[in-house]
Amino acid sequence: MAKRQIILDTETTGINPQEGHRIIEIGCVEMFNRRLTGNNFHVYLNPDRFIEQEAINIHGITNEFVADKQRFRDIAQQFFDYVQGAELVIHNAAFDVGFINHEFKLLAAPLPPVDSVCAILDTLKLARDLHPGQKNNLDALCRRYDIINSHRTFHGALLDAEILADVYLAMTGGQVSLNLANNSGNEQNNQQQVGLVRRGALKVVSASGDELAAHEKRLDLVQKKGGSCLWRS
Repeated sequence: MAKRQIILDTETTGINPQEGHRIIEIGCVEMFNRRLTGNNFHVYLNPDRFIEQEAINIHGITNEFVADKQRFRDIAQQFFDYVQGAELVIHNAAFDVGFINHEFKLLAAPLPPVDSVCAILDTLKLARDLHPGQKNNLDALCRRYDIINSHRTFHGALLDAEILADVYLAMTGGQVSLNLANNSGNEQNNQQQVGLVRRGALKVVSASGDELAAHEKRLDLVQKKGGSCLWRS
C-alpha cells in the first residue's frame, strides 16, 4: 500500500505551551513511498506574544520578523488538511505534537488532536532503539550517518525537517532518488536509483563554539525549569 509521510518540525516562543508559548514556524517535507515529492508546507507565524530571548538564540526568529506574519488560525485548516491521514515523522515528537494540539485547542472551532488523525513516528525513540547509550540528537545523528548539516547556523523548522528526512531515510535503510516525484518522469529509471544516499565523500563541518554555547545555554534553561532535557540523552 502506498505510504504518505510528513517529516515535521516546529519552532516556538518557548518550551511549554501550558505557559502560553506558541508556534512561530512550521516546516514539513512530504515523502510518498520514501520519495521526496516537493509538496512541502512552510509558514512563519505571529504568536501574539513575545519570543523568549533564549529561544531567539536558538532559532534566530525575532519578534520584529514575525510581527507582520499571519496567525495560526489563518493557516490551521490548511495545515490540518495537509497532514491529515499521513504518518508524521518527528524528532522528539511529544514536544511538537503537544504544541500543535495546544494550537488546535485555542481555535474558535477547535480541531481534533493531530495524533488522532495521523500516525506518529518519533525518530528520537527510533534512534535510541538503534543506538542505545549514545547521543541521539539531530546533530549527532548527522555525524553518525555522514549527513551534511553545516548550513544549519540556527535551528529552523523547514531546514531541520529536510535534514531529518535524510536522517530518517538513512536510519531506515535507504531512499529512492531525490528527484521530485512526477508522472512525467522516467519511472523505470527512478526505480533503479533505489539506495542509500551516503555523503561520506563530503566534509562534515561541526558547529562553531558560539553555536554550541548558545545551544548549551538553551538546554540549561530547560533543566532549570525542571524539564526533561532530551537533547542531552
